Amino acid sequence: MYSEYSDSGAAYLALLLILIPIILIFSLIFYVIGAFFLMKVFDKAGVQGKWRAWVPVYNTMVLGKLGDLSPWVVLGAVVATGVLGQIPVIGWIFSIVAIVVVVMYSWRVGLKLGKDWYYLLLFLIPGIGALIWLGILAFGSSRWNPNIPPSPWANTFLADKTVWQGIPVQPGAAAGPAGYAGSGPAAPGSYPPPPAGYTPPAPGGSTPPPPAPDGPAAPGGPGEPPTAPDAPRS
Repeated sequence: MYSEYSDSGAAYLALLLILIPIILIFSLIFYVIGAFFLMKVFDKAGVQGKWRAWVPVYNTMVLGKLGDLSPWVVLGAVVATGVLGQIPVIGWIFSIVAIVVVVMYSWRVGLKLGKDWYYLLLFLIPGIGALIWLGILAFGSSRWNPNIPPSPWANTFLADKTVWQGIPVQPGAAAGPAGYAGSGPAAPGSYPPPPAGYTPPAPGGSTPPPPAPDGPAAPGGPGEPPTAPDAPRS
């Protein structure tokens, strides 16, 4: 009996020793392909520095920013999945939250590259669904168009309000100081906006005449010389 248990344990250990290297190799291959696809997507979006697509976790945060989602929310979802997702009984709740976060920013990135929401159904394909989706975005003919309607979470804490050097700020993501007529800050070298109530001068450099005072007009009308009084009769 003992010999049978020892033989099965040895066989199980040998199987693990074979499977673990294979799993690691495939994981590395998938990561390299995914990072390469992300690099192409980042290039379309105008992200500076190809290295950003190759840094684990950080590349997901950048993709979240492009999808109008706060990178810190994305980081929180990653941590929740990796740490809190291992808690028995309730760990699956944190995993679902992470999936929702991924779907949110992926939907927005897809819209900016001309892809409707149903492309996200590719995520249902186990293992390679996300890679197929990234490949379509990376090598599709659509150009990056950030001028799409605001996200449903634009006015919540989920919205991206951070500014990272080398990553284009998406419209409405981080509002700058309001300028004249709501057009933003004045361009370098331009004049500041006029103060409230300012009246521009008349053409030609002349100053407009002051307004006439209220009250009855002078005898003779404006512009006529005054008349002399009649001589007394003898």
